[in-house]
Amino acid sequence: MNAVETEGLTHRFGERVAVDGLSFAVPVGEVFGLLGPNGAGKTTTIKMLTCQLQPSAGTARLLGHDVRQAAMQVKPLIGVVFEEQNLYDRMSGRENLAFYAQLYGTPTRRVDEVLALVGLTKRAKDRVAKYSNGMRQRLLIARALLHGPQVLFLDEPTRALDPAATREVRELIAGLSQQGVTIFLTTHDMDEADRLCDRVAIVDRGRMVALDAPRALRLAHGQRRVVVLRRDGGEETLSLEVSPEAERLAGLIAAGQVLAVHSQEATLEDAFIALTGRRLVE
Repeated sequence: MNAVETEGLTHRFGERVAVDGLSFAVPVGEVFGLLGPNGAGKTTTIKMLTCQLQPSAGTARLLGHDVRQAAMQVKPLIGVVFEEQNLYDRMSGRENLAFYAQLYGTPTRRVDEVLALVGLTKRAKDRVAKYSNGMRQRLLIARALLHGPQVLFLDEPTRALDPAATREVRELIAGLSQQGVTIFLTTHDMDEADRLCDRVAIVDRGRMVALDAPRALRLAHGQRRVVVLRRDGGEETLSLEVSPEAERLAGLIAAGQVLAVHSQEATLEDAFIALTGRRLVE
């Protein structure tokens, strides 16, 4: 069984089509990325898949359940972390989770289990107001895991985090995947998707323009480039697909001017530009 399946999934806000006929399947246990610039329809797609918005057309199924017809069966199976850090600052980390455990009807022992899982046991008694952004994000993920969901939806999970906090959250996501949780990740950060995702779908203006493994997309839509370090201390980036630049490299080597040559793979952003004709942020 697939964790997520869509066929022609569409949502309109009045005359504007935010999501336009998305079709894809996410196997159980996969880390799947939905990528695109702001306004591409990523958050709207998550809201439909998590029963917060009704599709205007098409179908979506979560672990075999239709999101239109079986919302009460879908919701216990999923956890959701949206971009907004909606926590109670005056409560401690443990108190925040205990409050939601009561709402979920989850045993209180689960609170300590998820605190340990996200590495917050030592700070559990501190008020959330004292937490860093990275700690807040880990607490949000802990809250989404309280009821033991099989599919975890993450919307821009590392946006506005510093590099250290970003690394912590990415390591947590990778660890959850290794434990068998299906991760559905939306982001406009191509580097994040490249590091975490088994496959990615690139969407632009609500439509899917590509679906494949990150490396396959990079190889299919990027140029073969090398970085040349010259003996005089200079550096050049040359494309091996542009004849004059390939000849330039051969000339540098023949003249004994090359200190080192490093291959430079295309990025997912390179692939995105090739597929859509525009950058992530314009």
